[in-house]
Amino acid sequence: MQFKTRVWGAGRLLAITACLVATYLLFAVTAMRVALKVSEVPVPDLRNHTVADATATLAAEGLVLKVDAAPRLDPKVPAGRIALQEPAPATISRRQRSIKVWLSRGPRVTVIPSLTGESERSATLRLQEDGLAVTSIAEVRSADYPSGSIIAQEPPGAARGTEVALLVNRGEQGHRYVMPDLIGVSGSRAVDVMRARGFRVTIVRELPYPGIPAGIVLRQYPSAGFQIAAGEPVSLEVSH
Repeated sequence: MQFKTRVWGAGRLLAITACLVATYLLFAVTAMRVALKVSEVPVPDLRNHTVADATATLAAEGLVLKVDAAPRLDPKVPAGRIALQEPAPATISRRQRSIKVWLSRGPRVTVIPSLTGESERSATLRLQEDGLAVTSIAEVRSADYPSGSIIAQEPPGAARGTEVALLVNRGEQGHRYVMPDLIGVSGSRAVDVMRARGFRVTIVRELPYPGIPAGIVLRQYPSAGFQIAAGEPVSLEVSH
């Protein structure tokens, strides 16, 4: 009887000990997870910030700023501000970790070449090779300059900058005609007459139209009365 009592008491003590150990382990694991969770923070977006602002922002999150010695060219971020960061914004990081950033050198400012007299294509390619952007292309029509050539630019050649606006001569404007009314005319006849005068005429669609013989023009583009130059396209829809 005493032996059974002792065995029972020892078993109960062992069970209580096991419960206590399990409870301790559970609390320990939970506490570790909470501690790890508390030590994790999302990385702030530092792009376009100054070093001083970024340092203060990271310090508030328990992170450290590390500036790379090699700045980057960036046309969108002013010189001296942060152009790139690693890890990326919103990435989850541990506190006391370093966030590496690269500062912007701003856009590359170079000497703009003189493009007057060059063809539009060669001028555009030259600007692209120099890393310069074409902000706008204005057009004029004149017999005084070769067609397709650059007759002015802003800023002028030898200036420093990153963007250029061009003025291109499209050549002297040819003779223009008034588009005739072709509705109700034979489509094949209209095509022959218009092509003989240098227009590019195409019958684009045939439509069933009760009471109208086949091949009669039902619609035209451009419409009658519009000005049109030789070589421009003309589209016709005829009855089927």
